[in-house]
Amino acid sequence: MKLQKPITSARISIMTLPPITQNFVSHFGEMGSHWGINRTVGQIYALLYLSERPLVAEQISDSLGFSRSNVSIGLKELQSWRLVKMHHNPGDRREHFSSLGDVWDIFRTVAAERHRREVEPTATMLRQALLESPCCEAEVHAQEQIRKMNDLFDLANTWFGEVQNLSPEELVRLMKLGMQVKNVLAMADKLTFKKTRTSKDSSTVDKVS
Repeated sequence: MKLQKPITSARISIMTLPPITQNFVSHFGEMGSHWGINRTVGQIYALLYLSERPLVAEQISDSLGFSRSNVSIGLKELQSWRLVKMHHNPGDRREHFSSLGDVWDIFRTVAAERHRREVEPTATMLRQALLESPCCEAEVHAQEQIRKMNDLFDLANTWFGEVQNLSPEELVRLMKLGMQVKNVLAMADKLTFKKTRTSKDSSTVDKVS
């Protein structure tokens, strides 16, 4: 006989949320571990994202069934990611929290933080490895492999910086290009080939003259 998992206070609280909100919050909690955050942080952010107004820690705790200490830790984690904003209302000493309202702001912030936490340390290590003097043939080969990876990181970092500076409208247009990018690149190759060929032909004529 298969035993059912006990229903925790957190699950009971989530089940009192409206169906769409409940599914959204639960999914973010389940997927949190795949995104580098725990279930509590994922659900807190999902609740704030869907909320029509800023919430205080007590409201978050009551809605999700988490302890106040877990909510406090989760909010600090979200603040370290710069994904939530803190507000103070006149006459209310409590801290109110809201998510970044615009989805593109969220996208940029998450991308920038993941870049800072994951890409930049690796890029620094690659640059340092290339500054070392190889002590044997094996390390010469190793540095050559590292150089290839470093070149890719440099290219990706340049692209990332340029994309981060695009407006939301420009980002939408870029994403909608899809396979059209391949056609643009093919056209650019043809123009480059024609330009090179014309230059060679002109050079040949000059020599003949």
